[in-house]
Parts: sequence; C-alpha cells; structure tokens
Amino acid sequence: MDGLVSSRRRFLAGAVAGGLGAVAGCLGTGDGGEPSGGDGSALRLSLSRVDGSLRDRYVRDRDDPPERWDEAALDAALADERYTIRGREPFFASADDPTYVLDGETYYELGSVVVDEVAETYPVLRLFAVDGGDDSTDDGDSTADGDGGSAVDAGEDGDLPEADRRAVRIAHFAARARGNVGGYPVGLVERGGYAYRSPSARDDSALLAGDGPDRVVFRDTTYRVDIEHERFHEAVYRPTAEAVAGSPDRMEAILRARLVGPRVAPDDLSPEARRIVERAAAEEYSETHPYSDAYVELLRAIDARHFIDGNIRKDGGLGVDSEEMIRYGEAYYERYLRLSEASDD
Repeated sequence: MDGLVSSRRRFLAGAVAGGLGAVAGCLGTGDGGEPSGGDGSALRLSLSRVDGSLRDRYVRDRDDPPERWDEAALDAALADERYTIRGREPFFASADDPTYVLDGETYYELGSVVVDEVAETYPVLRLFAVDGGDDSTDDGDSTADGDGGSAVDAGEDGDLPEADRRAVRIAHFAARARGNVGGYPVGLVERGGYAYRSPSARDDSALLAGDGPDRVVFRDTTYRVDIEHERFHEAVYRPTAEAVAGSPDRMEAILRARLVGPRVAPDDLSPEARRIVERAAAEEYSETHPYSDAYVELLRAIDARHFIDGNIRKDGGLGVDSEEMIRYGEAYYERYLRLSEASDD
C-alpha cells in the first residue's frame, strides 16, 4: 500500500491503543509494574490497535488510487484488456501487503504476472567527489581530474531540470556511501548511481546532453559527473484484477482470513491476563523468565507458545522478534513480541 497506511510489517511498537480502557487492578508486580523475580531475558509484548476495518486499511476506491499505481494498468486490468508494463510491478502487491480496489460494488484483488523479459540500455549517472573528501575514489577509477570547469548547482533552487536534480540527489546517496560505513536507498540507487529509465527524464536532462556539465555541486560537495550507458534486463508484467467479493462483509472476511492470526475472546481470559492485554495496549508489558501464570495463559491464547520456555534463541528457524495481527474481541491489533536483555529497561 502507499504511505497513507502501514503494512502489517511496519508495526510501530509502543503506539497508544484505544478502546481497551485504563489499566485496572494490579498484577502482583514490583516497582516497575512488572512481576518481580526471575532473571535473564525479558519478553516484551506491545499491542497497537488497528483503527477501523481492514477494508479501510487495504482497499482503495477506484477513483482514488495511490499515486504510485500505474493507472493505465488499473484501467486495463478492470476492463480485461491487454496491457503490459516493464521494469516494475503496476500495483506493488505482495503476499504480506495485498492490494485491493473497489470498483462500483465489486471488490478486486490486484496483482501482476511476468509475461516476458526485455533488454534495454539506459544511461547511468554516478558521482565522484573532487574536493578532497573521503568520497574521492570510485570503484577502481580515482581520476578525479582537478578543478577544471565550472560546477552547476544541482540543489532544489539550482539550474538543472527536475529530472537531473532527482538523479543527482539519488546518485549523491550512493557516492556518500561509497567506501564509507552507511547505506543508501536500495530501491532508488541502481548500480552505484541513478539509471535514467524514463524517456521523459532522458529528454529533459541537461546532464545527458553532449555539452552537459561535467561538474555539479550538491550539499556543499563538488562532484565529477560520470555517465555510462549500460544494459539492463527487465521483467515485463501484465496487470491482473480478480473479482473476489460483492459486499463489504465478504471483503472483510477475506481480509481476516488472509491477514489475521489468533482470535481471542476477552471472556476466555482470566482477569490477570486481561490486565496484561490492557497494559500492552497502553504502552508495553514485559516479564523475565520464568513467566507468571497469567502471561503464559496469554502467550498460549495468542499462539506464541514457542516463547513460553524462555529459550527461543535455541529454537531452530525462530527469531527473537515476532509480529502478527490478531483479533481481540471485536478489534484488530498488531501484536509485537520481542526478547531483550532485562537490563534494557
């Protein structure tokens, strides 16, 4: 999905949840609000309430698609017309982050299939610092050739077209990380720089012109401009739209079946276990092993039994962090469990 909603993999631990009420009673705790006794690692539970329905989170209206969707692909898929797009998926759908659209009274699941491969040559912009900074060497080519030529301002208020300003900004991230500790946006940086894939970006570019500048200044660093034309192999995608539901209730049931794990009825829990839920929803709850009976009861209810023995680090294939969507009563929650040293408090 787009930036308006978080996928279930982007849970923000510690978010304040609503609808469970204030923490009531006590759990037989020490000064920190957690059961006293025990040592070793602390198992921390956080719950973040999902506001509204799953439809609100995962379904977009046909007339309000996210900007990053390919609208021509959407039109073609809904009309069952042939259309292909290469180099990227049209709707960015995945198994963990499904994409649905409501068109009229019908809900569709959107996706794509790979139908071909094509090879294309694109210009790739790489930047190399020439002002004596640590970035001054590249991948085997350290021929930063002096200070000849005037550098063009590549900032937001500079003289370059928008396509070039974007290219410089992304190539700058790669140049900054080259040879230094740190990362860069992998989804934007390609082959250590920026690939001009868009025909309009290539047409508008001043850097790609034969008489284009060979120096740019960005964020107080002067860079040598290096342009190479390189071959890329790209998948060709055909968009798909599968009708899955004709009513809101059916769509909600589909999303529950696909995305929601354990279902817990509050009345099935002891009062002590319910108070742990309230604490975890309001902020965070943690205990050190051996866990209290109420915590063990709750871990079983949310199907986190593998944490109960306190030895998760030795369980093959299981990590010390776990997140999942659950249903508690009539509300959905992102459930996050993590094992940390007790001294991290």
